[in-house]
Amino acid sequence: MRYLITGGAGFIGSHLAERLLDRGDRVVLLDNLSTGSVENIRHLKSSPLLEYHLDGIENRQLLAELVDDADVIVHLAAAVGVKLIVESPVRTIETNVNGTQLILEAACKKKKLVLTASTSEVYGKSTNIPFREDADLVLGPTTKGRWSYAASKALDEFLALSYWKEKKLPVIVVRLFNTVGPRQTGRYGMVLPNFVKSALDNSPITIYGTGKQTRCFCDVRDTIEGLLRLMNTERAVGEVVNVGNIEEITIEDLAGRVKERTASSSSIEYVPYDQAYEPGFEDMMRRVPCVDKLHALTGFRPETPLNEIVDRVSDHFRQKSVLDGPCKVAAGGIA
Repeated sequence: MRYLITGGAGFIGSHLAERLLDRGDRVVLLDNLSTGSVENIRHLKSSPLLEYHLDGIENRQLLAELVDDADVIVHLAAAVGVKLIVESPVRTIETNVNGTQLILEAACKKKKLVLTASTSEVYGKSTNIPFREDADLVLGPTTKGRWSYAASKALDEFLALSYWKEKKLPVIVVRLFNTVGPRQTGRYGMVLPNFVKSALDNSPITIYGTGKQTRCFCDVRDTIEGLLRLMNTERAVGEVVNVGNIEEITIEDLAGRVKERTASSSSIEYVPYDQAYEPGFEDMMRRVPCVDKLHALTGFRPETPLNEIVDRVSDHFRQKSVLDGPCKVAAGGIA
């Protein structure tokens, strides 16, 4: 099989590429490096099964050629991270909506299977826990830029499902819940890598908000397994499916867990949302997936324990620091 991965030099894209190459598939990566990094795929570049293009989806000619040669398209390219979303809402909306439109348009000509990545953010401020795929989405007002990401990804879902219903383009929409693991950067506000880097450097671990908000963290290996199984499941076509771990923890307890498992002397500090992001910033208190649909379709549930996830991320940064010097981090994180 030949896979085209947009955002292939990103955190999740690089892990998916690695897994596909290991099993003997041909992989083509397309990434403009706006949030990805060549460093993520450096260890893959020697593979004769890998082809990569440092370019954007908006290069229609290149995109058409790559889609035409592919058997499956995995669309991971997107504006990511709360920090980026708050600071660059125009970029967020244009990148997500326009990019998805171009992918679907190109894939539709040859009816290529498209798996497109959405996010748990689309559930917004819903308190109907756990989040089920057929539940109502509850977003904040358009005057709050924080919700532009959720709205843009919801529109991506509408686009993908409309292409399936109207044009019979086979699509699968996956809503990812806080995928974490080695190679994830904290640059755009991802909470776990920021906590781990601070802990390893014995600098303050910064929590945004009260820390009472809860999240569930899914090991990237489990996320990749879920994606691969869904792509091999005909019944998943035309469906929206949550992919995440159901082990719930408060951000405050996560900071403590990271500090404990890294044997860190870091203090834990709190910064109000208004200072961290923008006045009137809104967040959701709980974000927990229901993964019954994923299990019913594929027989799989993500179950890597959080302690193992924290240890894997910590080991990654320790190894990286040997090459790059001590870890430094400027701010805390949010999930």
